[in-house]
Amino acid sequence: MALDNIVTVVGQLTADPELRHTKKNIPVASFSVAHNDRIFDKESEEWVDGEPTFVRASYWREPGENFAESHGKGDRVILVGKLKQNDFTDKDGNERSTLELIVEEAGPSNKFATTTATRRKGNGNRSSSKAAPKAKASASVKAGADDSGSDDDFDF
Repeated sequence: MALDNIVTVVGQLTADPELRHTKKNIPVASFSVAHNDRIFDKESEEWVDGEPTFVRASYWREPGENFAESHGKGDRVILVGKLKQNDFTDKDGNERSTLELIVEEAGPSNKFATTTATRRKGNGNRSSSKAAPKAKASASVKAGADDSGSDDDFDF
């Protein structure tokens, strides 16, 4: 049996994804996602936010470009990928380590929003003669003010 390092993260984007290109002109979208659990405090009889968890992520090549084009700050997203440990020495000479999610699949969450998925031309999606008409890519999942039951309500 092979063990894999597959992780699923659900949360809200803390900022718009930053799209950049490497020296070899490979696109990569970099962003972070925040998630916190809400628990019901029986003493106060109120919902209380837990401590937030922040996850840095990178999404490479054309899927990363699609993600950066389709999602923005506050969008609730579902990410699937592998954790990568980055070791480095900081400016003071201390050894440091960070974890980053290398995204393999991503999409909008439909828990508090509706979404529309659209195939793009030229990205490996083969169209058949019965293909649906193409439309502009759209997947906005902004959390609204009426999401009182959300377990990811952050003021960014």
